[in-house]
Amino acid sequence: MSDQLRPRSAGSKNLKTVARHGRLKKSNAAVAVAKFIAGSVAVVLVSGFSVAAIAAYDVVASAPPSVHLANESNGPVPSIGAIDGGVNMLVVGSDSRVGQEARFGPEDSTGDLNDVTMLLHISEDHSNASVISFPRDMFVAIPSCPKEDGSGSYSAMSSLKINTTLTYGGLACTVLTVEKLTGLSIPFAAEVQFSGVMAMSSAVGGVPVCVATRIEDEYTGTFLDPGEHTLEGYEALQFLRTRHGLGDGGDLTRINNQQLFMSSLVRTIKSADTLADPTKVYALAKAVTANMRLSDSLSSVTTLASIAIALKDIDLDQVVFAQVPTGSTTGGVKAVQPAFDNLFEAVAADQPLTLSGTTGRGTEANPNAPVEPDPVATAVPSATTDPAATADPTATEAPVATEDTGVVLSESVTGQTAGDYTCTRGRTLENQ
Repeated sequence: MSDQLRPRSAGSKNLKTVARHGRLKKSNAAVAVAKFIAGSVAVVLVSGFSVAAIAAYDVVASAPPSVHLANESNGPVPSIGAIDGGVNMLVVGSDSRVGQEARFGPEDSTGDLNDVTMLLHISEDHSNASVISFPRDMFVAIPSCPKEDGSGSYSAMSSLKINTTLTYGGLACTVLTVEKLTGLSIPFAAEVQFSGVMAMSSAVGGVPVCVATRIEDEYTGTFLDPGEHTLEGYEALQFLRTRHGLGDGGDLTRINNQQLFMSSLVRTIKSADTLADPTKVYALAKAVTANMRLSDSLSSVTTLASIAIALKDIDLDQVVFAQVPTGSTTGGVKAVQPAFDNLFEAVAADQPLTLSGTTGRGTEANPNAPVEPDPVATAVPSATTDPAATADPTATEAPVATEDTGVVLSESVTGQTAGDYTCTRGRTLENQ
């Protein structure tokens, strides 16, 4: 196992395994995991064009100062090529108004809270990946975190909501908290704000989303009729932020909606229209890096490119978006055991994840999703074929699929794959 990953326990008890059948024909298209990881994919794609040197310099120059993580080493940067072994990266979405447009409110209107906290895991053999979301209202233990100004440390706290961790030591504290919570080592991290999401969705020309029932949310100004919509910029951001106009109006259904958006963004980025256009690729890379704070370990273009290369050949159905299993408690939610520990034992063991639950109360299957043809078509007898003829028992059958051993997660773990087409379950004002 890579030195970058540390398992919670030696085994994976109480985990069910299943034989997973891969497709004969691999998509072999670039898979950018979630809206934040798109920048990594874009950087390596840019490097294939003649403007590589200028683009790489400009993208890195536009990035904010990096953040040093507590467990981060200063080892050698990997050479261009897929990063060696697995990857754990924490991606945090901040609701801070500092440096953001005036329409989001005064800079002091909110604290620095991580309303989105997601863990990206890439397997050591680069055959699968997962993006695991932690609800903002989940109560967790926060370890002692160093202050960002170096003047000391914050005291450890036994039970606070995970979205307060940015307040107690910034991005490095959020990483330490998730490491304590999951038992994993997380050497890479990134923090993104509102402007980053807006710029990136515009860079790819918009992200198509499906709405099953009308969305009405006065808080974010999101009003969408049933059907297909292509969102970019401010509209895309507000769609991701909307909560009151979805499902039951809670944060858990908002995560379902975010997973729908991220899955569609992945499909958009891997499409020929995006990857064949160097202008879009470069705009995507700069849009993301210019609006993100990266850990020191991610501040190198080479590192970003190496992670992107590890992602690029993973099939869409091998990229799993999952929400950690939680149950209600006073004022928020808490982890449900043993399903929570089982999930991260599977991640630590580098096992492919198979969802057995639903996509969540905020989304449903898209009835108009494209249907892929069965790679093993049933042979149709020709007019000259004798129906009574006996098949040659020595004939070699076409291969059906390859096998992967995966872990079937508890039904309490909701989510979808990047290859799943889903629609948002909206909620009107009269139901709020």
